Amino acid sequence: MSRVFRLTISCPDRIGIIAKVAGFIAELGGTIVEANHHSEIDDEWFFMRHEILAESLNNDLASFKTKFAPLAETFNMDWQLNDSGKPKKIALFASKESHCLADLLYRWHEKDLPAEISCVIANHDDLRSMVEWYKVPFYHVPVPSEDKTNAFTKSEEIAASYNVDMVVLARYMQILPPNICREYAGRVINIHHSFLPSFVGAKPYHQAHTRGVKLIGATCHYVTEELDAGPIIEQEVIRVNHAKSIEDLKRLGRDIEKITLSRGLRFHLEDRVLIHGNKTVVFDN
Repeated sequence: MSRVFRLTISCPDRIGIIAKVAGFIAELGGTIVEANHHSEIDDEWFFMRHEILAESLNNDLASFKTKFAPLAETFNMDWQLNDSGKPKKIALFASKESHCLADLLYRWHEKDLPAEISCVIANHDDLRSMVEWYKVPFYHVPVPSEDKTNAFTKSEEIAASYNVDMVVLARYMQILPPNICREYAGRVINIHHSFLPSFVGAKPYHQAHTRGVKLIGATCHYVTEELDAGPIIEQEVIRVNHAKSIEDLKRLGRDIEKITLSRGLRFHLEDRVLIHGNKTVVFDN
């Protein structure tokens, strides 16, 4: 795959934004290989994502940023320019459940996940051998129920030591403290084993079974200080019926969870997700 610069923009909607940005890129000799735009009519907000062939700009990311800044200021843009040649670094947080972690490690190993998995931090030691088979550093940090502060501090220190760009909760099953949520705002992704906003919190499959639902699902979302209420990136569902037991729901749900998490994570890694309040715009191409 060709190396690209990914330009993402969020700003008040005005006439001429697309023309100005496209014209600016053209003046630099840039080749746009993918373009996405969206306007939120209700609150007059505009979103854009462009992929620009890096070699058409002489692979000069810094120069583009410097030259683009005045235009961005004119339109009051919240913008980023990222290089696909520098994959984001991830710290994976896990517990005992292996399916989501195993899926992400496999995709990464097969070069199907455009990221660098820097480390795995788990509150149980069960998955160590699996992680170390992939030659990824594994850290066992128990989280005692009576006092979790030191455990979260240590986990944050480990992640920081690798200078990670983001954290992925691969069925971590712990509620992150507010300071970590703030430190990595918009950069912590969780997989919740239900179709949010239904069945938040613990044991959603039990809740779903009790209600006799006909659909079960999974939700990939950003983590905020409010439990299971962050901006949603991706969701998936599967039909079930009255004959399915709780164990059946869990079995079917595991497949959905893996797919939903990997898909949502890929959207984030490719800079396809723009957060707007508690919603997202996802240019899923």
